[in-house]
Amino acid sequence: MSSMEIDFKEYQLRCQLLGHEDDVRGICVCGNEGIATSSRDKTVRFWSLDDSDKRKYVSSKILLGHSSFVGPLAWISPDEQFPEGGIVSGGMDTMVFVWDLRTGEKVQSLKGHKLQVTGVALDNGDIISSSVDSTLKRWRNGQPVESWEAHQSAIQAVIRLPSGELVSGSTDSTLKLWRGKTCVHTFVGHTDTVRGLAVMPGLGVLSASHDGSIRLWAQSGEVLMEMVGHTSIVYAVDSHVSGLIVSGSEDRFAKIWKDGVCVQSIEHPGCVWDAKFLENGDIVTACSDGVIRIWTVDVGNIADPVELEAYASLLSQYKLSRKTVGGLKLEDLPGLEALQHPGTSDGQTKIVREGDNGVAYSWNLREHKWDKIGEVVDGPDDSMTRSVLDGVQYDHVFDVDIGDGEPIRKLPYNRSDNPYDTADKWLLKENLPLSYRQQIVEFILQNTGQKDFNIDPAFRDPFTGGNAYVPGQPSYASGTSAKPTFKHIPKRGMLVFDAAQFDGILKKISEFNNTLLSDSEKKDLAMTELEVSRLGAIVKILKDTSHYHSSSFADVDISLLLKLLKSWPIAMIFPVIDILRMIALHPDGASILLRLVEVNELLGPRFLINLLASELSLMWPSGCSGLNSILYVLMEMIVKVTTDPVLPANLLTSIRAITNLFKNSSYHGWLQKHRSEILDAFSNCLASPNKNLQLAFSTMILNYTVLLTEKKDEEGQAHVLSAALEIAEQENLEVDSRFRALVAIGSLMLEGRVKKIAMDFDVQNIAKVAKGSKEAKIAEIGADIELLTKQS
Repeated sequence: MSSMEIDFKEYQLRCQLLGHEDDVRGICVCGNEGIATSSRDKTVRFWSLDDSDKRKYVSSKILLGHSSFVGPLAWISPDEQFPEGGIVSGGMDTMVFVWDLRTGEKVQSLKGHKLQVTGVALDNGDIISSSVDSTLKRWRNGQPVESWEAHQSAIQAVIRLPSGELVSGSTDSTLKLWRGKTCVHTFVGHTDTVRGLAVMPGLGVLSASHDGSIRLWAQSGEVLMEMVGHTSIVYAVDSHVSGLIVSGSEDRFAKIWKDGVCVQSIEHPGCVWDAKFLENGDIVTACSDGVIRIWTVDVGNIADPVELEAYASLLSQYKLSRKTVGGLKLEDLPGLEALQHPGTSDGQTKIVREGDNGVAYSWNLREHKWDKIGEVVDGPDDSMTRSVLDGVQYDHVFDVDIGDGEPIRKLPYNRSDNPYDTADKWLLKENLPLSYRQQIVEFILQNTGQKDFNIDPAFRDPFTGGNAYVPGQPSYASGTSAKPTFKHIPKRGMLVFDAAQFDGILKKISEFNNTLLSDSEKKDLAMTELEVSRLGAIVKILKDTSHYHSSSFADVDISLLLKLLKSWPIAMIFPVIDILRMIALHPDGASILLRLVEVNELLGPRFLINLLASELSLMWPSGCSGLNSILYVLMEMIVKVTTDPVLPANLLTSIRAITNLFKNSSYHGWLQKHRSEILDAFSNCLASPNKNLQLAFSTMILNYTVLLTEKKDEEGQAHVLSAALEIAEQENLEVDSRFRALVAIGSLMLEGRVKKIAMDFDVQNIAKVAKGSKEAKIAEIGADIELLTKQS
């Protein structure tokens, strides 16, 4: 266990507050007076400590008045107007109400928003509200005093910072910091709706997003931490003075985070709409089952064993009721007794429930018995609803996760098809490398229960050169002794980042260009209208991937990009690097770049020394035209983005660009030669909490593994191994980053000397931890490495 976890006490159930008749949507902690909650049942409830049992809370007020479900809440601490405090609530009905807790009556109705109210905050006696109508409104003494369109899309949350500014979060995936009605800063980084916000005292702002992540931002807009672990929309986030963070998600978990690491996941029987800390560090959660739950680390306050037992059984019942098998609810399947009745025809299939699984049986007419086929992955019974894809019915439609940050693809298959033909057609259609063929075939065979296939040693896969499975062929006895087979190593072929949001990139460049134009000192750096249209043409060529074999660039195109890279302010170059990253994947673009690299390769090392001493004035030797200086530009880019100020967007686009150079073997010499400068420059990405950076760095490490193994460069392999080991030792890495680092380690260990170095670095322990992972592919590569450590 890491030291982080040792000093963390697990939260356990303290009590459950029952009363709401539908989803509980919001929680507001009212000092030490009590807790207010809002619900889809149109009510707000106020809960006070139970005098007879201090562990529990009782419902002391029900506030009625909203005509639809109620969401955000805020607490007005006791003052002359509200001697027992007040509550502000916002609803789906577009209304903001102010309630006096002493009487339970509504004292103000604030009408003005056109759509659902999503956030309420107090600002020195004023009320600030946010809405799906994209506006923020300020109310004083029940009257609207200000309203402004704060985002182009729905606003989902608003909070006030201790320093007085407001922060809003929106469906446009940004946060905005407001001083009055002036937007001081836009925080860009989330890839989907920003749903929840909270203050992290002394540090900045927390945001919860539909992209599944939570971020901690400094007020300057810098990302201090990214917390990744939820598997679905994150609705809410909150912090405690102790430094703990809690989040609530659609994935049914409230997660507790310490120093960016998830230290506990609390499962709920439904979506967790909100989660808040009480002052004493206890946590309150709002669940879609209509129950508010309080969780504590204080042993004296934990619920009694009977209630804990009841909650555990409620959870397992809930999970069982949701489990489906081959499209049927597990609960609805017959038990084993169904097998006492004989089948009606040979091969008839029946699915029965065994424990928590659905198991398929087939009727064997000759032997007059039911044969077990196995656990159901997809319904094998043809009478069940067949899967449909693009309007066509298939026996199976599989979700295939290629990894590498790619979207899930749909793979259709009929049991009468030859899996090899299916794989080939599908890979061509999806524009995926044919080297995946064997994996896809095995995937199809495994998931359709065709496990009895044999290897034909005479067969060579025309794409990978390996042996292949041939279903239905007789088995051949092979004379050679079987070498151990690894699932994921050695890695062959290079990985690239070939997806790009071109419209977003162009938008960003034109936004930056307009900024430069409007700055009298910098307008000389801006592009001319002709250059802007040229850039549009470059992107058009890059978008049209189906014509990569015939489309081409002019030297001036590449020259334009290099000019921007060299002359634009550092904070503006990342979209330019992003276009270069895609140029490197275009055959003609790559060869123009390459031609320029070769012109300058002779000057490389001297230039590099100058560069790494950051003597940027020595950068451009005389007589070296900008166009002929791509090598310099690449290296200058690396130094630029890895010297203060280090901006995550620059780092990310640069690593991805360098990674894409591996695709073209003509770059391999240059990449090998400058391996140590490149890896050292980006080494601080090892510790980055940014999952995209981690993934980009571990992908570059994996590409270097393939290259240096091919080149038999042992010194380089040892360098890459140490970086990969450093990545793999971080247990809280995102799965794909960890997987790629482990594949790099395993592939490098196939070389004797490198294997010895790995053994000295306790690779056995890394393998053991990986092998125990719940993630199948991590466990598999862990097993591969463990097998290697055992071979003499």
